[in-house]
Amino acid sequence: MPLLNSLKSLRNYQLRDLQADLPAGISVFLVALPLCLGIALASGAPLFSGLVAGIIGGIVVGLMSGSELSVSGPAAGLAVIVADSVLKLGSFETFLVAVVLAGIMQLGLGLLKAGRFSSLFPDSVIKGMLVGIGIVIILKQIPHALGRDNDYEGEFEFSQLADGENTISEIYRAIVTASTGAVIISMLSILILLLWERSAGRGMKFFKNLPAALMVVFLGVGLNQLFGIYFPEWYLGDNNEHMVRIPVFTRGQNVSAIFDFPDFSALTNPAIYGVAATIALVASLETLLNLEASDRLDPLKRTSSPNQELVAQGLGNITSGFLGGLPITSVVVRTSANVFGGGKTRISSIVHGILLLAAVALAGSILNHIPLACLAALLIMVGYKLAKPSLFISIYRDGLNQFIPFIVTVIGIVFTDLLVGISVGTVVGLLFVLYTNSQSTFRVIRDSDRVLIKFQKDVYFLSKPQLKETLHSLKRGDSVYIDGRHATFIDHDIVNMLTDYADIAKMQGIQYELNEIFLKKRKTNSHASIREAITGE
Repeated sequence: MPLLNSLKSLRNYQLRDLQADLPAGISVFLVALPLCLGIALASGAPLFSGLVAGIIGGIVVGLMSGSELSVSGPAAGLAVIVADSVLKLGSFETFLVAVVLAGIMQLGLGLLKAGRFSSLFPDSVIKGMLVGIGIVIILKQIPHALGRDNDYEGEFEFSQLADGENTISEIYRAIVTASTGAVIISMLSILILLLWERSAGRGMKFFKNLPAALMVVFLGVGLNQLFGIYFPEWYLGDNNEHMVRIPVFTRGQNVSAIFDFPDFSALTNPAIYGVAATIALVASLETLLNLEASDRLDPLKRTSSPNQELVAQGLGNITSGFLGGLPITSVVVRTSANVFGGGKTRISSIVHGILLLAAVALAGSILNHIPLACLAALLIMVGYKLAKPSLFISIYRDGLNQFIPFIVTVIGIVFTDLLVGISVGTVVGLLFVLYTNSQSTFRVIRDSDRVLIKFQKDVYFLSKPQLKETLHSLKRGDSVYIDGRHATFIDHDIVNMLTDYADIAKMQGIQYELNEIFLKKRKTNSHASIREAITGE
């Protein structure tokens, strides 16, 4: 039923929306192209498997998605899991069976409405995730902008497996070995992006209708070819090191030589189910987090359906596994490029998937002339928009209970990887939520020797230390009235502590009364005058 609703919603699509969705789809395509190839390379999988996942993520998941702006494809966060799983299972064809099974599991999670758990992630962690990813994008793209293309596109871990470097040392080496040609291309590309955005913001139709990303690609290809003719020392070449590299297929090539297909005889291998469950869990987690993030980025403030998204992701992974593709998740980088590219609906995601398909089928030899330096400029601008300095100031003003989980998430993502950073940030965020909820659960009002302890909301065990300290501060001769009428829940430990204190109060000469504390039955009026004097009731 959710899928039918998703497809029916496309009937309301209006052609005027294509004016925004087409340029956005082109921008996402240009960002996704090197990422699909880079993540496949990092996963130790065939390059074509990354493109298959990107195509399926755009078209299949795009059609069924629970979000208008989320864009799916292969994710860097799964690269290590994929590489380890292929080694564990013995072949890529066996691994594809695990991808299909993971999709079936996600489909089940969506039908069981497990997507509701996405709301459990603290708001500060979602903000931290967006900013952290923005910073990582910038740091990881600086070497490509400087002409050092040793590492694959889409690498997000701080410690780089490919060459033993880390994010910081890689930037240093890129500065030392900077290529003049790459620097010129990337700097001019950034300048064009800034000027294009400013002109489009002033309402100039030419700049609004023509994607800036496309102009940047034309600039990069054109400049590099000019360097080859007039400035050979600046020429980046036309090889795998500095260019996009799409597999080029020859006419008449056997389909079996292009696609990998799952080996379902591996279903008897128990290890395959553990791998499938891992992929399903991690992919679902990344998807749900990105769904929350995409809603936050959405200028129209629409609310996505996490259950429908899990169903769409499940169908996407089943299809990807059958056709030899990598696992799919909703991805922040592509989604951000979609939002900042002006995308309005799911059509932009579908457009990006169609363009990836066209690139594989028709334009591989042409697109292989695109320098990575100009694509690095596109990603740097996406990263900057995600991690603007003003965001840090804004969240700091929200208070330390928001800023600390936020900054912990940011630091965790930058100096480890996405999943570790989010996990640490979530733990810290939940601790702050628990701490905040334990504060101001009750008020203490003293009028001479008359004391009112008034519960203002539900009281959990985290309030126990504060309440215990309050009880110990009572003095001989005090008349104490503890009012629990406004608490619909009082933790068992709290009830025990309050009832046990009655004996202590008697020994210390303290008049002590509980009202609606345990079982909501005990009500007395012996200290009504105290309550009236203090509360005015």
